Amino acid sequence: MSEVEAIVPVILSGGAGTRLWPMSRAERPKQLLALTAEETMLQLTAGRTPASAGFARPVIVANALHADQITEQMGGAAAIDAMILEPMGRNTAPAIALAALAVGGGPTPLLVMPSDHVIADIPAFHAAIRTALPAVRAGWMATFGITPDHPETGYGYIRVGEAIGAGIHRVARFVEKPERAVAEAMVASGDHVWNGGIFLFRADTYLAALAAFAPEMLAACRAAMAQATRSGVQILPDATAFAASPSDSIDYAVMEKAEQVAVVPVSMGWSDVGSWDALHAISACDADDNVCRGDVVAIDTINCLVRAGAGKRVALVGVSDLIVVADGDDILILPRGRSQEVKRVLAAMQD
Repeated sequence: MSEVEAIVPVILSGGAGTRLWPMSRAERPKQLLALTAEETMLQLTAGRTPASAGFARPVIVANALHADQITEQMGGAAAIDAMILEPMGRNTAPAIALAALAVGGGPTPLLVMPSDHVIADIPAFHAAIRTALPAVRAGWMATFGITPDHPETGYGYIRVGEAIGAGIHRVARFVEKPERAVAEAMVASGDHVWNGGIFLFRADTYLAALAAFAPEMLAACRAAMAQATRSGVQILPDATAFAASPSDSIDYAVMEKAEQVAVVPVSMGWSDVGSWDALHAISACDADDNVCRGDVVAIDTINCLVRAGAGKRVALVGVSDLIVVADGDDILILPRGRSQEVKRVLAAMQD
């Protein structure tokens, strides 16, 4: 795929993935787990942009706590162009700024991807990248809108505007996570797509947008990188300088304010695996609609997700519509459909 040979994948790996507790924890977050396949989420993300398809080695932005695990999962430092270890979390906009500066801040196209999403149809993803690339080279910032198949209230939406090329449109507006009735209306309208949080733009285009809309953030990131400590592929931005950066998402800081923002609608089997219910929805089920992993005994059990961590055995008899996750010393049990409430569990444990 020669059209994308200059694209540098930027993999954002700083999230904690707390919605998949107890398997996902601060020291071993969701992206470092094998949740949907034998490979971890990070490995699957990196595998979507292989050198054999013309992509450059990735830049990974991560928590320093996970540096060794990431290097091991990537197959060694030779597979990584740079690993930027954030001194503290400042959300996605500063993280991407660090990556844009790390590649030199020039016209290099950056493909920004969260490290914990699923994309089942890789050829469709690559085709969408090819569709976006001419506009990106001309100075547009592109995002990939996921064609919705149901009125999801847990995602942001993008209203698709007029076409600026074949298969690519101007973004008419970004929409916050909606109430259900609003989501139903947007899906029915046919001109809204889910905001999947994947972006393609030139490094210099992004930095120019930050200069216009978030100059304090850009200044802090430039200072942090100018004073960074480097060791092999690892880059440790200066903590004091980076702490001065405002914390903001790329959507709020840049994409909702810039003029030349485009969207490529695409159906590519995407999921953010944002809950145990979401994992059940994208996993292969047995004849009774159960998704079981690990040492699980399920008798007269229907429509459950059950995961038994190392050294654990979980047995269920005569139950239905449950999520049961045993990992370490912790066990989570809740009804299917309420897995977003894991955050209530974590809040209660911190009281």
